[in-house]
Amino acid sequence: MKLRKVTAASATVFALALTATACGGDNSTGGDSGSDGGKTITVGIKFDQPGLGQKTPQGYAGFDVDVATYVAKKLGYNEDQIEWKEAKSADRETMLQRGDVDLIAATYSITPERQEKVDFAGPYLLAHQDVLVRADDNKIKSPKDLNNAKLCSVTGSTSAQNVKDELAPKAQLQPYPTYSACLPGLQNGAVDALTTDDSILAGYAAQSQFKGKFKLGGFKLTNENYGIGVKKGSDLKADINKALEAMVADGSWQKAVDKNLGPANYKNEPAPKIGDIKS
Repeated sequence: MKLRKVTAASATVFALALTATACGGDNSTGGDSGSDGGKTITVGIKFDQPGLGQKTPQGYAGFDVDVATYVAKKLGYNEDQIEWKEAKSADRETMLQRGDVDLIAATYSITPERQEKVDFAGPYLLAHQDVLVRADDNKIKSPKDLNNAKLCSVTGSTSAQNVKDELAPKAQLQPYPTYSACLPGLQNGAVDALTTDDSILAGYAAQSQFKGKFKLGGFKLTNENYGIGVKKGSDLKADINKALEAMVADGSWQKAVDKNLGPANYKNEPAPKIGDIKS
């Protein structure tokens, strides 16, 4: 009788262990097929960059969002299996290292310093530092024309200071808290120009309330190679690169550029080849 009790108890424990193992499989995140077991993939994007990565009442929108959605689909995840997380610039490496996200597509320029901490797929867009001016302003035709101009300087950004230090020493930096705050000032003449990546400028200028009111200078002051960040050593890198190549090949990449940045007459560079990082 005692032996039968032990045997029954052992069978119960074994059954419970099997049940626990089966339940535990549903909690996996990232890297595996998203069509099995209701798994999700966690993607970091910007929440506050119109045209690139923006959280709206209708959901998430922008070029980076479209790229990430396409990549996720190629990895086996439907749109409703994507969990979006805000990836602020200062937090991106930490989020990947901690495993808070599986990948990040957030105007994430590939640099040697960042490559020491995380891996990058791509690049998937070549952007440049540029300036945004009023559509009817014909005075600013080259960087030197920014001398004596009022240049919007955003707290925490070095773009305007770099212009002053290297290209237009007489530029008058005007401090604003955000790029969004610069736009009304640019519109009403409080500032003459705003500078950051041309893709970001195009995203702001493409907003419905600003269509036709601003134009890009086309100065190409720097090369910014946007990549998709993943954890160091992640197997996702190769699969993401294949997805990016497919997005370019089937025309989805250019459609995403035109939809999100085209309203600002953004003259995009051709889609970069994987691994081709312009210095």
